[in-house]
Amino acid sequence: MNKKKRNKLARREWLAGICFLLPNFLGFLIFTALPVVMGFYISLTDYSGFGKMNFVGFSNYVKMFKDSSFLIALQNNLVYTLTTVPLTLIFSLLLALMLNRKLYGGHIFQTLFFFPNLTSMVAIGCVWLQIFESKNGPVNQLLRNIGISDVPKWFWGTSTALFTIVIVVVWKQVGYYMIMFMGGLKNINPELYEAAKIDGANAWKAFLHITWPMLSPTTFMVTILTFIASFQVFDIINVTTEGGPGRSTQVLVMRIYQEAFKYGRMGYGSAIGYFLFMIIFIITAIQWYGQRKWVVE
Repeated sequence: MNKKKRNKLARREWLAGICFLLPNFLGFLIFTALPVVMGFYISLTDYSGFGKMNFVGFSNYVKMFKDSSFLIALQNNLVYTLTTVPLTLIFSLLLALMLNRKLYGGHIFQTLFFFPNLTSMVAIGCVWLQIFESKNGPVNQLLRNIGISDVPKWFWGTSTALFTIVIVVVWKQVGYYMIMFMGGLKNINPELYEAAKIDGANAWKAFLHITWPMLSPTTFMVTILTFIASFQVFDIINVTTEGGPGRSTQVLVMRIYQEAFKYGRMGYGSAIGYFLFMIIFIITAIQWYGQRKWVVE
């Protein structure tokens, strides 16, 4: 094949590659890149969804830190994150360790624990509203039967609503991350445990010096995913408490939804959205940098 034919074939291959990439690139440009740019511009205006956009600079971002509703939502979101992330890690790892052993009916238990993850959060919220119903719900009925008269109000109590949501979310997502930890456990060489046993290491020492270090890549990934998900929580709160009672379950995404679509303050809602993006980006970047020190390759 001469040089001219090779060049012609290379151009055809290049054109074919462009044609395959073009639909995906256009989709990314229209539905992702352009909305991101427009959203940032809107955050610098007083746009209400109708009429003109008046440029106001960074006044929306300054306004956030003077807004008590935003500060409460940020505080609630931090509390929610600091509870759901470690609880999900602990319970998903414990389930993975338990089911990684050769147990009778182990696959059935794996399916049962994973099944909630296949159900929509809206349906789960409706079910748990009935389970935790403060007057006649089965949980409080059980507590009364065992002699507890002052039962929790769960979703309807200002001091319990947020932690009730944490319980429901951890219950739903723990099965998914259990599967990830089980995948990590399968990749650990069994010879390491045999060598540790010969050296006299008990189960706890084997976990500390073999299992936990070898699971560090999986732990890192689960931490990143649960952290991002915790700052994006919305559906379960919208279904169960709608941010109440009071402002006890207000979170940042709920504030974005209310400001932008309920109150018609698109500019201010967009500013909160970009602040949320910066939180996720900065903490994720810190985690990526820090993983060099504790993640075993």
